[in-house]
Formats: sequence, structure tokens, C-alpha cells
Amino acid sequence: MQIISNSFTEENYLKAIHKLSRKNPTGVSTNSIAEVMETKASSVTDMVKKLAVKKLINYKKYQGVTLTEKGRKAAVSVVRKHRLWEVFLVHSLGFKWDNVHEIAEELEHVQSDELVDKLDKYLGFPKYDPHGDPIPDSEGNITYHKDMCLSDLDPSEAGVVVGVKDSSSSFLQYIEKMKLILGAKVRVEEIIDFDRSMSISINGKLVGSISESVAKNLYIKRT
Repeated sequence: MQIISNSFTEENYLKAIHKLSRKNPTGVSTNSIAEVMETKASSVTDMVKKLAVKKLINYKKYQGVTLTEKGRKAAVSVVRKHRLWEVFLVHSLGFKWDNVHEIAEELEHVQSDELVDKLDKYLGFPKYDPHGDPIPDSEGNITYHKDMCLSDLDPSEAGVVVGVKDSSSSFLQYIEKMKLILGAKVRVEEIIDFDRSMSISINGKLVGSISESVAKNLYIKRT
């Protein structure tokens, strides 16, 4: 039984294309893929041709890249494994939510479906990872958050933090220090016209202000 994939790079490309496809469903540019993968456009072109031969993507020069159904299933499988491993690392092994991404990047290439299904069951079939990102089920279905951010709220409106756009360690450490963690109840007290910064209350306590950039990177469920 194969446990670890021999095609890390291919799977990382498929995952990147899947992510970019949410905003560009009709076709993802090779330049966009190169930016996400932090590589040269020529390297992306070589890889997408390889993936096209394997029928994982559709690719025509100047028309962008789309995933085939086979490619979408492969990409979603990688996403599912990554997010399940993050849940395991945080809730079972005690890792902090700001230092699990790189470890999960390695573990997501495990190829044993049996192991992943048992991990899902062991964790109680979680719907979201520690950063609030939805975990695909075993059939590949994903329920995304509505794209509402804290920055979309007006003064006197409130919501619960349900996810983050920016999962970098520095951002997660900052919002944890501010106590803007998942489940926090946030109320907008005032918006400053000059720079769109916000004065906010968290769980009923006035805590000061945050920048517009921070507000745009927090998913909110309006209450």
C-alpha cells in the first residue's frame, strides 16, 4: 500500500489551481499560478502541460487553466487531508494554530484513504479546520463561508468570527493577542473615515481599534 505520494509538486499545483478557481472559474492564468507557487511562468507552463496529458486539467494557451473532474477530486482530496491534519495537530497534539500549516503541508500527501477516513472519524468528522476553513467530506463536498468580512459591517453591527483569510503566522499571532479568535463576538463601535480603521468591542468589552487590513482578513457571521 502506497502511503506517501511521489508527486508532491503535482498535487501542490492542483491545490493552487483549485484555490484560484474560486475567483476565476472560467480559467486561471499561468501567471496567477506562478505567483501562488512562487516560481517562474515557464515552469508553470511545463507543469500544466504535464497535468493536461494526465487529464487532470484543461489547458489551452492564452485561455487559462481549469480542472477536470478528475483533477478537482485530486485537489479536494489534498485540501481535505491538509485540514484534517491541522485539526489533529491542534486539538490532539496541542500545537498552536499559527504553526501547523507547514507540518500539514507535508502530511497532506499521504495516499492512504483508509488512514484519512479513520482520522476523520477519530476527530469526530469536523466541519472546519482551526482557521475556520471548511473541510471537504469524503465525497468531496465543501460548504464555504459566505464572503462577509468584518470590514463589511457598519457601526453598531455585530458578528461572530468564523474564519481568517490570512493564515500567516504573524497575522494569527496578532489576532490571537487581540483575542479576535474563532468564536469571538465582535461589535463595530465606530469606523474612522480617514483610514477606515475600526473601533471594536470583543465579547462585550471595548478593546480599541484595528486597521482596515485586519478587518478585511476576518470572516464574520452576522448576528
